[in-house]
Amino acid sequence: MKRSIQLVQTGLPLIDQAWGGFYKGGTYLLIGPKKSGRTLLGLQYAMQSARQKEVCLYFTNMRPKDLMIHAASIDFDIQTYMNQNLIVVVRVTPPVDLYDLRDPDEYLIEYLKDIVTVVEQFAPKRIIFDELTPYIGFSNLNLLRESFLETLENIEQRDVTSLFTIGEPATPVAQSIVDELVQHVTATIYLQKKITPGDYKSQGGKMTITPNIGHTEGQFTANYSIEPYKGIITDFKPAWPQQAEHTSMQVETKQTPPSEEGGYQSLSDFDTFQEPYSFSNFYEYNDFLLLLNNQIALYKSTGQVFSLVSFKLDSAAEKERLITINQLQNAVRLSTDKKDKICVYDNKVIVLLIRSDKKSLAGLVAKIQANFPSSDKNYIKAVQQYISVLTVEVDESVENAESFMKIVLGEEYRSDKNNDSFNRYNSN
Repeated sequence: MKRSIQLVQTGLPLIDQAWGGFYKGGTYLLIGPKKSGRTLLGLQYAMQSARQKEVCLYFTNMRPKDLMIHAASIDFDIQTYMNQNLIVVVRVTPPVDLYDLRDPDEYLIEYLKDIVTVVEQFAPKRIIFDELTPYIGFSNLNLLRESFLETLENIEQRDVTSLFTIGEPATPVAQSIVDELVQHVTATIYLQKKITPGDYKSQGGKMTITPNIGHTEGQFTANYSIEPYKGIITDFKPAWPQQAEHTSMQVETKQTPPSEEGGYQSLSDFDTFQEPYSFSNFYEYNDFLLLLNNQIALYKSTGQVFSLVSFKLDSAAEKERLITINQLQNAVRLSTDKKDKICVYDNKVIVLLIRSDKKSLAGLVAKIQANFPSSDKNYIKAVQQYISVLTVEVDESVENAESFMKIVLGEEYRSDKNNDSFNRYNSN
């Protein structure tokens, strides 16, 4: 079977124009001095990922507010994509007093291992680490090589496309560290900032992309500048016509002559595909855990509170043919916003409710009742007896999705305050 390595669009102008993108599952190194545009390029990469509906894990040592300001400068509403769980921001605190430790290299190894741990947890399609410089100051270059290679291999085997940024080396020791890293990545992007100051539009310099593995088109250099609300652009002009867009999906259409009646076609003329229809806010259990972990990470970094709401259906309701779990699921689906996430587990329909307040919950319950299979008041009253509601709001004690779901699915969380009968919310 013939197989090809897919190229993915990056949002980085010179890369997309000259090479057609990054190799899917490749590792790329972005090198440049301070204020050369490294963070903006990283944000452009993350924005392209989100636009393609791919989860991007964004490691940063910046404060959340500073990152959002940077994103806003290129017209990137990063908060919206964070709310959609397409961008997961992980703040990494640089090591302090590293060289006071007895073995700083071993300490740095743990930082690199933590990258893999977080990647395993969130299962992203892409990652950006801005910046890696504080975590690669190894005194033993052999140990750096082994640790960095192990990190890359663990990430690449998950088909994750990675972009790491590092500062321009200022000393011979720093240069030797960078030289070591460059040998093991797919390609490097080097930013050379202009020395003479200018106005905002003229800020920039030269960008050089150099392949290490693949990208047989070769090395390219172009002038780049930073444009307000656009980000980094280049003056690169490709020598061949560009395709409209790289994509992994092709759609074939079947030409059929119109019928004699107003251009209608027979339904049999359409090719159909046996694929399950999925609702935009309904997720399988494992996918729901991933989204829940993203929301917990957002809460940890920004304080944005949310709740898990579980609607538990008594088995007697199905025996009496009042309502099934599928009918309850459908009523919940019709009643929630697209930003809310839904999962069914056994006899429970669980909702990740972004807006966490009593009014939102009461409104949700009212909508669910309106979407029951029947609007008859006696029917609704009968069904209410078999549905109970558990509401759990996130707090600092929540460690991860698994522990949070254990509260909802297990029997260890008992409180009249949070575990209510469905009819308590009845407004009639």
